[in-house]
Amino acid sequence: MIKTIIVDDEPLARVRIRTLLADEPEARIVAECSDGPGAVAAIEEQRPDLVFLDVQMPKSSGLEVLRQIRCLIPAIIFVTGFDRHAIEAFELNALDYLLKPFRDARFKETFQRARAAITQRTLAEANARVIQLLEAQPRPGEHLRSITVKTNDRVLFIPTEEIDYIVSARNYVVLHVGKETHVLRENLGHLEKLLNPRVFTRVSRFALANIGRIRGVEPGPKGKLYLLLKTGAKLLSPLSLKEVQSRLQLR
Repeated sequence: MIKTIIVDDEPLARVRIRTLLADEPEARIVAECSDGPGAVAAIEEQRPDLVFLDVQMPKSSGLEVLRQIRCLIPAIIFVTGFDRHAIEAFELNALDYLLKPFRDARFKETFQRARAAITQRTLAEANARVIQLLEAQPRPGEHLRSITVKTNDRVLFIPTEEIDYIVSARNYVVLHVGKETHVLRENLGHLEKLLNPRVFTRVSRFALANIGRIRGVEPGPKGKLYLLLKTGAKLLSPLSLKEVQSRLQLR
């Protein structure tokens, strides 16, 4: 039997998962929880094989739950209506995830993947990826320390302080790291909220710059300035010289 816990603050969401699990004879629900503290207590008591874990909950998030039970991490399936940045992170790092509202077929596929990992005892690798996700995600009051980027055959964890600047490209952003560029499906405004404002500053509508990478300015068109980066790149900015100096001094 697969001992299973359902964690979601929405009663209807718990009912839906419970109903779908009724069609899986190997699943045995040992607890249902509506918040983070209850989930931690249930996981520590029941030692489940599988947890369906909501990301956004009162009192503490799903990620905070995992931080508290790290030594006991079972198979984790994130259940979320979260934004696409988080979804991409979960897709790279978790055993699997369910994006609300999910279809019956998607649920069944996800459960089968979890069952295979549990029965084949391949959770160690999945749990290692979950821990990487926890380390990358900011705690309340903290900021992103790294950004996960998926290439053709690699997953890269780029420390944020190594990024020179970031520019918006419609539904994507381009990270400029030395001579390399990395494309991420993300909104610049949302990413800005996750980054440390003492490291990154908005220099235009379409760009963020690492403050420590700015080495000077020169006149640009229509009263604007070119920000000169240590890499040799130039960013056109409406900031005044006084604003640039202020941000550099406050870093």
